[in-house]
Amino acid sequence: MRRVEIGRIVRSHGLDGRVKVLSYLESDRLLPSLAEAWIGRSRDSAKRYPIENARPEGRAHFTLKLGGVEDRTAADGLRGLTVSVPYTSLEPLPEGEYYWEDLIGLRVETEAGAPLGVIESVFPTGSNDVIVCRAGEQEILLPAISEVIRSVDIGAGRMVVRLLKGLEAGDGAI
Repeated sequence: MRRVEIGRIVRSHGLDGRVKVLSYLESDRLLPSLAEAWIGRSRDSAKRYPIENARPEGRAHFTLKLGGVEDRTAADGLRGLTVSVPYTSLEPLPEGEYYWEDLIGLRVETEAGAPLGVIESVFPTGSNDVIVCRAGEQEILLPAISEVIRSVDIGAGRMVVRLLKGLEAGDGAI
């Protein structure tokens, strides 16, 4: 089953086994509909938990009450693990928006057609997401902004980018 990472557990929350999660979600609209989550260090080691309750906790966090996690000690044992949900539980996005999961593995090339590598991961920052593109030992960090990301074609497995000054080959950035 295809799953999407939606956050990372940062600590226990209260005494009844609830966990506080650093959210990777743009909106908390998805939370009430979640029935299950996979918690683990990696996709392969993740364990399925039923979700008894999910609620927003400020702007960048949410809390989960997971079935089988009954106290603070059990919740503390989940600290640092990632939270994933089935891809099918996500709502469709507007045109031109993509889930991180959809971008992983896309080939990246410049507007001139020069290959830059493959998208390895995406991570949030305060102002915008950052796309990690890798070609062998070389890595380039691309801000996920319209001035850089020129087009995305999921079907063709390709992203076209415009490298801003400082990101171009020869500037020492890649």
